[in-house]
Amino acid sequence: MSDPTETSGTTGAAPAADPAQGGGGAGRHVRVVLVDDHRMFRTGVQAEIGRTEETGVEVVGEAADVDQAVTVITATRPEVVLLDVHLPGGGGVEVLRRCAPMMSDPERPVRFLALSVSDAAEDVIGVIRGGARGYVTKTITGTDLVDSVFRVQEGDAVFSPRLAGFVLDAFASTDAPPVDEDLDRLTQREREVLRLIARGYAYKEIAKQLFISVKTVESHVSAVLRKLQLSNRHELTRWATARRLV
Repeated sequence: MSDPTETSGTTGAAPAADPAQGGGGAGRHVRVVLVDDHRMFRTGVQAEIGRTEETGVEVVGEAADVDQAVTVITATRPEVVLLDVHLPGGGGVEVLRRCAPMMSDPERPVRFLALSVSDAAEDVIGVIRGGARGYVTKTITGTDLVDSVFRVQEGDAVFSPRLAGFVLDAFASTDAPPVDEDLDRLTQREREVLRLIARGYAYKEIAKQLFISVKTVESHVSAVLRKLQLSNRHELTRWATARRLV
């Protein structure tokens, strides 16, 4: 896999020519940039969907943080960017903000598809308000991801099951969501760990899910407990459940 700063290469859609081959075929082609701060995850996505002859997807660049993302996207002008929500330097929303002129280009629009471990309503709504064309979670299969990329390239909106409801509810409401000062004390990564702990995941499972070490998970949990003034993971689970974060 190249260095992050180097450039290299659902539902309702028409089916791919050969689903067994990951959604490629029929002469379709799309140029994609991968933006995620975990090299192992980018490597996995590249291996899964980047077999251009089979899938029609050409990965032309990748990045690990906001500044790298803007640089690579500007240099390569892909049709679609697979964008993680939580990135060093301001997150996926900051990438969208800085790439807004490219998104609105009438001749060569760059379209964004959020690809994240988080299925939290505020994350989904944030990137959609920022201009992303869809949001899928990292549980998606390679075949469905390829299909989602092509749908976004064609201008469709794509969401993992149940996430579309968040967007419909948000845009149907004229009231801004209330600010949760306790939740705002947590970093984006701490929120991810909080939700997984509240769902009953073990530290090892969280580490695997987020591509971080068990020690890092423990540090995040300690920080969450301290900031929320809670004593243990059981109190944390009750806290998250009361706020409908689980």
